[in-house]
Amino acid sequence: MTSILTNNGAMTALQALAQTEQSLNTTQSQISTGERVADASDNAAYWSIATTMRSDNGALSSVDDSLNLGSATVGVADTALTSVISVMDQIKDDLVSAAEPGVDKTKIQTNIDALQAQLSSIANSASFNGINWLSVNSGTAGYSPTANVVSSFSRDSTGSITVSTITIDTSSTKLYDANGQSGILDSVSSTTGESVANMDISALTDSTTDQATLSELTSQVDAAIQSITSAASTLGATKTRIDIQTNFVSALSDAITSGVGSLVDADMNEASTRLQALQTQQQLGVQSLSIANQQTTLILKLFGL
Repeated sequence: MTSILTNNGAMTALQALAQTEQSLNTTQSQISTGERVADASDNAAYWSIATTMRSDNGALSSVDDSLNLGSATVGVADTALTSVISVMDQIKDDLVSAAEPGVDKTKIQTNIDALQAQLSSIANSASFNGINWLSVNSGTAGYSPTANVVSSFSRDSTGSITVSTITIDTSSTKLYDANGQSGILDSVSSTTGESVANMDISALTDSTTDQATLSELTSQVDAAIQSITSAASTLGATKTRIDIQTNFVSALSDAITSGVGSLVDADMNEASTRLQALQTQQQLGVQSLSIANQQTTLILKLFGL
């Protein structure tokens, strides 16, 4: 039935054209943004997951920064301890040389003085971002012998967040402590009555008593070397752990980015193919609507108008 009041063909063509244009707008948006889920209206579930994971991935970026900072701090201290061990070996060599009868211990002490100054210089220079674990003042307000490096950020199935850290005990790495001289080098031995940092052999003679004192000083230096070696080993192991965690966090961040992309990214090959099909449908829809609208013109011709 043909009616001048209701053009069913035109309405059908218009609805189809509207749907095509809506799909066309969606596809063009996907091509423009590269996302098939750009906001909650596209897919509320996927959008919510992607938004949360992107936020968590941003937190992982901060974890990565913390790990890099921690690795650098540990690396500086570890490098400094290695240099300190080398200087300490020279001091031990000088003490062994001083045990030789007739050796001028004053001249040997001059060399030891220079090495002691070098030890202090190394310890004071072993600072990164204002953090020094070798030369400290434990009496300073807020001082803590424990250092923490943020190592991970995670979210469980209930949405609870956990931030984990790698703990570093710096009490075993300090060489000098301005508060009470309790570092490895500035602590006074109960046996010799001297510290490695300030020991002086210039007044010693070849007497049996002084030779025994010299032997005790050598043992004290050797014990300090062992303590420093142990501290360096601990820092080295910690740095290895931090570096491994850094690599893991980087890989995890990439995996999350890939996962989020699989949820919300548009398939550009599919989108471009769909765009061409929709553009063709749009043209056909316009043509169909034009044909449907011509029906009223045909009615006029029936009346000879």
